[in-house]
Amino acid sequence: MVKQYETVIGLEVHVELASKTKIFCGCSTAFGGAPNTHTCPVCTGMPGSLPVLNKQVLEYAVAVGLATNCEITRFSKFDRKNYFYPDNPQNYQISQLYLPICRNGSVEIETESGKKQIGIHEIHMEEDAGKMIHDESGNFSLVDYNRSGVPLIEIVSEPDMRSAEEVIAYLERLRMLIQYLGASDCKLQEGSMRADVNISVREAGCETLGTRTEMKNLNSFRAIARAIEGETARQIALIEAGEKVIQETRRWDDGKGESFTMRSKEDAQDYRYFPDPDLVPVLVFEKFLAEIKDRQPEFREAKMERYQREFDIPAYDIDIITGSKHMADLFEETVALGAQPKKVSNWLMVETLRLLKENGMDPEDIRFSPKHLAALIKLTDSKAINSTVAKEVFEKMFAEDIDPEKYVEDAGLKTVSDEGALRSVVEEVIANNPQSVEDYRNGKEKAIGFLVGQTMKAMKGKADPAVVNQLLKELL
Repeated sequence: MVKQYETVIGLEVHVELASKTKIFCGCSTAFGGAPNTHTCPVCTGMPGSLPVLNKQVLEYAVAVGLATNCEITRFSKFDRKNYFYPDNPQNYQISQLYLPICRNGSVEIETESGKKQIGIHEIHMEEDAGKMIHDESGNFSLVDYNRSGVPLIEIVSEPDMRSAEEVIAYLERLRMLIQYLGASDCKLQEGSMRADVNISVREAGCETLGTRTEMKNLNSFRAIARAIEGETARQIALIEAGEKVIQETRRWDDGKGESFTMRSKEDAQDYRYFPDPDLVPVLVFEKFLAEIKDRQPEFREAKMERYQREFDIPAYDIDIITGSKHMADLFEETVALGAQPKKVSNWLMVETLRLLKENGMDPEDIRFSPKHLAALIKLTDSKAINSTVAKEVFEKMFAEDIDPEKYVEDAGLKTVSDEGALRSVVEEVIANNPQSVEDYRNGKEKAIGFLVGQTMKAMKGKADPAVVNQLLKELL
């Protein structure tokens, strides 16, 4: 009889918070500065420097905890996690082991198998390390401390997931909640959301957990899914061969489609955790908690229900638009400026999604303003420009957020609907296309479409197609 195996998966998700300054000092968290320019004695670990907790980091951590149904720890502390590495200037990381800020939460996911609750063991605050840059020749390495001290929360799940599909659904759910809160942009490709995956396998029906490995270097949902499948197969092959799975940290190489040993898995005692003597305990009072609760946004499910009540747009459109907080805000603000909801939805669902895909961008990367989208819709509604010109203007607006009214005026793109101005052009098109004229007069209605196209071409797309059509039929 062939043995059946079950994969058991838990995640440690690191999320880089959106505060403008670092967790324990006033240095900028802006991405992309010159190496070692966003630094000070605190985040470079100089002797005698003292850390002070950034209040906004605490607010974001509590907000995420509330959104994930966690208990908020009213008395929490910071601890030192001791290890030695060049990108860790203090030779310890400030984190929370004993009294994390949030505990015992859960989020609901939905897959083809149905709905399922995924437990969250804890959420704790901590600081990020610096960044190592290795010389291609292998002769030396450089370190950039700009990232050192950037605030993180680590969301530690229970081992409740059983497949790559459930893992991706869980990550998408977390990303959605955190983006709606504005706590992080959660861009995996830029490292503001990172997932370490703990995987073990066991015989189906067995209650005892197998030996787990931790998979690192996962910066996309595709890589995470492939790593889970690859590591599951590797562990099953070891068990089938009568060998033992070793508890270790492994690095996933997505290009090669396989993982490699990084180091044997450390336990908490290896880090010699102890309470940080320089940071006071964090006390969360009822008033502070009430303020955070009052600031919680309208999350996706509530927004979807409201859209169904208030706006006459398809359920599919609602699903896509509310999938991004940024796109939902853009939709609502454009409608508030007087644009019809269905027309706003059409621009977002068709042209916006097309350009996002072509440019490899996320909805959060949209830069055009609600004001300019509303102005473009007004231009088309008033027939100041036709649909062809509108798409041209929108592409420019998507790239540069130009003012569509000014652009149309400056580029001379307004629709020509004056019959006198169009009549001579239409007459010339008729004279130059006798075959199409004959086809139309012989009952081939489609021939007029060609003549309309030729007129539009002659007018450089600026004619009113309805007026052109009317003139052609009259003259023919």
